[in-house]
Amino acid sequence: MGSGQMEGKLVAVTGANAGMGLATVVELARMGAEVVMICRSRSRGEAALARAKEESGSKAITLMLCDLGSFASIRGFAEAFRNRYDRLDVLVNNAGVVSLKRQSTEDGYELMIGVNHLGHFLLTGELLPCLLRAEQGRIVNVSSGAHKIGRIRYDDPWMLSGVNVVNGYARSKLANILFTKELARRLQGTKVTVNALHPGAVATDIGVDRKSGFGKSVHRLLKPFFRTPLEGAATAIYLASSPDAARMTGLYLIDGSPARVAGTASDEGEAARLWAWSEAQTGAVYSL
Repeated sequence: MGSGQMEGKLVAVTGANAGMGLATVVELARMGAEVVMICRSRSRGEAALARAKEESGSKAITLMLCDLGSFASIRGFAEAFRNRYDRLDVLVNNAGVVSLKRQSTEDGYELMIGVNHLGHFLLTGELLPCLLRAEQGRIVNVSSGAHKIGRIRYDDPWMLSGVNVVNGYARSKLANILFTKELARRLQGTKVTVNALHPGAVATDIGVDRKSGFGKSVHRLLKPFFRTPLEGAATAIYLASSPDAARMTGLYLIDGSPARVAGTASDEGEAARLWAWSEAQTGAVYSL
């Protein structure tokens, strides 16, 4: 992928302060894109912004703050974004949390479904008018092979009961794919595409408790077997930048190639049901 390939394109990346998000920012900026880093923490965001500029050699990178665990924060961010930019070429929904103990978002939802799915659902709806104004808008959702064991529990509207780190994360990643499939269906006839991907097992700090450091020793032990953040980000970068991906939509990719999803993830009825639930929870309006 040559530099200049993304010249004149505007890209926004969530969870951009570390790991795959930061790698995605650096690579797309190297290709000539103007990149908006969407981060929750100002201090971590500013440190990552300085690093991204240094590693990419690009000055066309900016930081904007948004907490995906807060619907109010997402709406405030989106309003600020729309005031600043008239269009958006690529939205990379990369942010992902892994919660080792049960936690809730500001709005009362279990943290993983709240941030990984509902936050991105609302954010995408809020930024859709900008994506529709692009020459060819692209939405890239970072999911995971963990979706295969995910189950959505509609009898528990806050998704709070019986959650552990495995089933909670798997459910949020299943939601990412169902969201991708239903949004692709709704975007038919527009110039906006949406695809999901599995990045592989990546050595990022996801799952490490920042306060206690819990999970660090396991992490060190397994790190040699993991992909680097850049290797993990490769498919997201491909979907964001490649001319070959321009007509792809509603797909799930592994290592740059379309792959099969688990049964539940390809269920159109389930995708429609999750969409209706997500709209009801977030109040998101998708103006097509």
